[in-house]
Amino acid sequence: MNRYARQICLPQVGSTGQSEIAAAHVLVVGVGGLAAPVLQYLVAAGVGRLTLMDGDTVALSNLQRQTLFREADVGQAKTLAAARTLRELNTGCHIETFETMLSPANVAAHVAQSTIVLDCADSFALSYILSDNCKAQRIPLISASVLEYGGYVGGFCGTAPSLRAVFPDLPHRTATCATAGVMGPVVGMIGAAQAQMALAHLIGQTPSPLGQMIRLDMQSFRSSSFRFDGVADTAPDLAFIDTSHIAATDLVIELRGRDEALEPVTENAKRLTVAEFAEQRLQPAAGQRAVFACRSGLRAWQAATHLRSYWDGDISLIALGDMPSTER
Repeated sequence: MNRYARQICLPQVGSTGQSEIAAAHVLVVGVGGLAAPVLQYLVAAGVGRLTLMDGDTVALSNLQRQTLFREADVGQAKTLAAARTLRELNTGCHIETFETMLSPANVAAHVAQSTIVLDCADSFALSYILSDNCKAQRIPLISASVLEYGGYVGGFCGTAPSLRAVFPDLPHRTATCATAGVMGPVVGMIGAAQAQMALAHLIGQTPSPLGQMIRLDMQSFRSSSFRFDGVADTAPDLAFIDTSHIAATDLVIELRGRDEALEPVTENAKRLTVAEFAEQRLQPAAGQRAVFACRSGLRAWQAATHLRSYWDGDISLIALGDMPSTER
């Protein structure tokens, strides 16, 4: 019997849908808790090609929710450990790995080669970077986030508005699985929904998963969903760039303290807190770009938003890493 018989017999899939799944090239950014169900279900469904991107290694604390890994994988690159397991699941799936995290420097090339992109990194800076590039290239993006007992998954870009249409502003505070905690089964549930939305797009399911948002709260045992097809989508104003894109003429503001980084992002960067920048009301010279750098991107966003309130020049953001690598 055909290994995909149970899904081919669905009228919405059939042999045509299965052919679309087999022809797809899926880019998965972040190989952690969300990616564990995502990758296993996509490979099991017969996706033809997967690209895995993550620069982290497996840590013991990952195993509570990152169920692709085993104790023997601790210390190994997540992409390589995941690929080894996935190849044993389906030898017909071509899997390539990149032992580096996606960045503004490499995102355009990776997105351009993909049929659909899955954001499993659970980093809001990476989510905006992916969304901006997927929107520009009209590539569908399925993005998810999970923390504590809940989270969301949504279908963006392609024929739908981008992430910025639903989340025009960054959160007021940064919280991670390491600082706020997370329940493993909740990660699995949202990751499984993310995989299903990706497959739904590939087979042309209606209604489309693009333009659909699903929220899950397993503390109150409630779920909700809504469509955002008609939400206004504007061009990104405050966008993230790579450190290699900093120009010598830029006004660079380093928002990390010396306890976070002994050396600023560039030699000539001004080291200030967000409050100090707001108090001083610094303004770039005519034609000069302002660049704000911090760990997660949140303080950069806050300082840039303050500058935007009285200056209409070019502003860029840099996120230099918002958590220990082993806790992604």
